[in-house]
Amino acid sequence: MNGTRRQFLAAATALPFLPALAGAADGDRRKRLGVVQYSYAIRLSAERAADKTGLADPLTFVEHCHELGAGGVQTGIGTRDRDYLTRLRKKVEACDMFLEGTIRLPKNRADLDRFTAEVRSAREAGVKVLRTVLLNGRRYEQFTHADDFRRAREQAEQSVRLAEPILAKHDMLLAIENHKDYRAGELMDLLKRLDSRHVGVCVDTGNSIALMEDPLEVVRTLAPRAFTVHLKDMAVAEYDEGFLLAEVPLGEGFLDLAKMIALLRAARPEIHFNLEMITRDPLRVPCLTEPYWATLMDVPGQDLARTLVLVRKHRPKRPLPRLSGKESKEQLAIEEENVRKSLAYAREHLGL
Repeated sequence: MNGTRRQFLAAATALPFLPALAGAADGDRRKRLGVVQYSYAIRLSAERAADKTGLADPLTFVEHCHELGAGGVQTGIGTRDRDYLTRLRKKVEACDMFLEGTIRLPKNRADLDRFTAEVRSAREAGVKVLRTVLLNGRRYEQFTHADDFRRAREQAEQSVRLAEPILAKHDMLLAIENHKDYRAGELMDLLKRLDSRHVGVCVDTGNSIALMEDPLEVVRTLAPRAFTVHLKDMAVAEYDEGFLLAEVPLGEGFLDLAKMIALLRAARPEIHFNLEMITRDPLRVPCLTEPYWATLMDVPGQDLARTLVLVRKHRPKRPLPRLSGKESKEQLAIEEENVRKSLAYAREHLGL
């Protein structure tokens, strides 16, 4: 472990006391895997195209995931009336599940009313943790100049600073995902500057591979500030400009999920784990091209070398899964099967 990473970890443990994520009554819920709404991206898109609410409705999503045996859900709540939020809270309680939300950060002060209303709705529904992202796109695809990335980071930090007093007022936790935008050290550095017990991390177990980071070290670094988890497994393969990165059902990739879970539980025993299994074509990570490095100039060459060794070490035994060219009905079926297989693996092999 290098000195910089030790400094990040030391800073994390020196921060003010982090609030508990749930009470003792949480019981077995935290031991069962939840499901992130984005695990159904294909179905959600199809339902929008057909002008149907479907799984975009939190009540419907809770019911669907309960039928699958999931322990909870992470989904967008939005702004809703009190009657709906009461029904949602009671449904979650009746199903013995947990409920986490997702939210967009306020763009500016003019956007604070929207953000505040969504925080209030989430709180009334029983949500304690809201997942968010700092940048919507992948860093190496969205930015071709370092200055553009720097300005976007400054805007993102300002958005979090605008959000923090509202989170504190409503005693809500904001979990920032490592979203192929910030490397783990950069995210920990941001949290240190913010110095807020209400702002932490949504640890994604696979995203940071795209930024030349070791997935286990990312979990180790972020665990002290983790509020929630996106659990996923990954497969990789080389291509001429770098490597392909694919989400695969739990147990079919190369991540040491059991060790990741142990690290996170050691740091935060009460934390919830949520499956994020996005069924899609593999993502291209063009780490052997000059544009990729426009915003990653400070990343040491040894990180690139280690990542390429990892990719070659974990060559897939069969081609990475692809959806291109498949009919919509088949894509929907594959998506549903990926979620079901992952939940089954988590129950049988991960204690979730």
